Amino acid sequence: MQQGQTQQPPAQTTPAGGAAGQAPGGPATGGRGGRGGAAQPMPPIPPEFDANPIWQLNQAKLIAILKDTGSTTFQKAIACKRLAQIGNKESVAPLAALLSDSRLGHYARFGLEPNPDPSVDEALRSALARLKGRLQMGVIHSIGVRKDAKAVDALGKLMYDQDVEIAQAASASLGTIGGPQAARLLRDGLNRTKVPVLPVVARATLVCTEGLMGANRAQALELYTLLSGPSMPKVVRQAAYRALNAAASKSTG
Repeated sequence: MQQGQTQQPPAQTTPAGGAAGQAPGGPATGGRGGRGGAAQPMPPIPPEFDANPIWQLNQAKLIAILKDTGSTTFQKAIACKRLAQIGNKESVAPLAALLSDSRLGHYARFGLEPNPDPSVDEALRSALARLKGRLQMGVIHSIGVRKDAKAVDALGKLMYDQDVEIAQAASASLGTIGGPQAARLLRDGLNRTKVPVLPVVARATLVCTEGLMGANRAQALELYTLLSGPSMPKVVRQAAYRALNAAASKSTG
């Protein structure tokens, strides 16, 4: 060996009929179907984490799971998800009872939002008045998803909440719900709120204004003019300018 060269270790040899580290003639191990081996079966799901049996239950049995103090959080969560698909008026109260649960409140809202029964809106408005923090913020979002016009005034007050996230969520839901009353509240918010709430109010007002153009054109144009002002976020100003130009083109066309 010449000076300066490093001696290399001898290469490992594979015994005939097997992979390195495997006895000759022994079975190849391929994990989940790796090269040279059969796919290994998936381990069984522990019964306490098997959603399929719950997914097959009817509404009455799902509600029973929600009411049973012995049910696990997992079981109740799956029941809420299934009730989002098949729930009716009977499931509203049991789901609403979980809105204040720190672990299940989100699942309860998931189960309530698609339910067509009007009692859902009553339950969410009731929860809006008594919940705080993230649970309240979640309910605000659900009210916006359902476009509950009866909640507009309550959301208008929350737009000035000391909790910035609550104020932002309330503003966004007002924009989603839309309508003349929401537009008036958002217009006031443009003058009264400050960063970091103001940019959310501005975007919410823009969304609300887009829905007003058909039935309340004059109010919409007034809002677009306000949104094009120099104090508004740039993206909102640009969108308002485009809407005003489009409206002017239609008027002269």
